[in-house]
Amino acid sequence: MKQVYLSLIAAVSLAVASPVAAADCFADYKAKQDSPLRLHYGVLEIRGACTAGSATNEAAQRLSAQGWTLLNVVSVFGPEGLDQRKNSAGQYFLRF
Repeated sequence: MKQVYLSLIAAVSLAVASPVAAADCFADYKAKQDSPLRLHYGVLEIRGACTAGSATNEAAQRLSAQGWTLLNVVSVFGPEGLDQRKNSAGQYFLRF
């Protein structure tokens, strides 16, 4: 009985801790670099909460680390929106 109980607790813990929602969250954004001015549109995976606020914070940090400034997050979406944005994002599709 004790083993069944422990197995049940382990299964519930894995289900609750699973980052399925975070792994299926993406944001498209616009960013820039200065001197010379460069602009790009891209798509990135959001690892934190799937909200516009979290996406903005996460994108700004990742882009800044590579010398880019986030202009804005256009939208937050699930995997169903990836295909329609892939061509527009080009080399910046899931780059950061």
